[in-house]
Amino acid sequence: MGKRRRRRGTSFSVYGAIIIVLIGLVGSLGEQGNPTAKKLTNEVTQVVDRVSGKSDQASTKTPTQSVATKALANDKYQGTQIVAVNHNRPTFTAKELSLKKGAWQKYGDLDSLNRVTTANAMLSKSIMPTAKRQALNVTPTGWHNKSYTVNGKRGYLYNRCHLIGYQLTGQNNNWKNLMTGTRSLNDPGMTAYENPVANYLKAHPKYHVRYQVQPVFRGNELVARGVHMQAKSIETKDITYNVYIYNIQAGIKINYSTGYSQTGDPAAAF
Repeated sequence: MGKRRRRRGTSFSVYGAIIIVLIGLVGSLGEQGNPTAKKLTNEVTQVVDRVSGKSDQASTKTPTQSVATKALANDKYQGTQIVAVNHNRPTFTAKELSLKKGAWQKYGDLDSLNRVTTANAMLSKSIMPTAKRQALNVTPTGWHNKSYTVNGKRGYLYNRCHLIGYQLTGQNNNWKNLMTGTRSLNDPGMTAYENPVANYLKAHPKYHVRYQVQPVFRGNELVARGVHMQAKSIETKDITYNVYIYNIQAGIKINYSTGYSQTGDPAAAF
């Protein structure tokens, strides 16, 4: 329980503009390893541009991260677990893409409610782990885990989700890098965006990827409504995405203030 499975050999026809949608339709608790879920993490099916319930229209103005995050915190889940932000274009500044410091990683301090904040990194193969991952023992905010039977399959609702996946930095039992997330948020959700980055760095040991993951909380709630993920490769244009993944599970209604849950429609909590 709580371990994120990594799919080896994940490949895309192109690394750039990775969009996975409609995961919310198949996000059952027991589906890790399910062929349908695997297919979703390996195929680009459709581009969805939507923030705060509005259809995204062509615009020459790039929203700042604070504006996007504020909109996402109040966004309504409408059945699609992963949506593009800013037409899937990252919003890093030139300074944030600088290689002056080489490869690095930084995790924001826990806030006044002990919730995780934003994790940032300039990834490269040089900081990827070589040791076997150990069991997780951190208890993040809102951790009231419970097993359910959904569509005839039994499984636990929550994982201890890394903001920046272990395979990218080797950070494991780091309180500043773990949050309470549903299984479908963790895998196939976040994993679908981590694996291509890991594959890219392994294939290009001298290259770098600017990476950022921000948990998005609403007010003083202890469980994040979702995560905002951005990545951009520095030396090439192969990796580029800006997505929001809702922290939901099909068939389960979550109380985001406490982390308690019950069977029901996930959208009812929004």
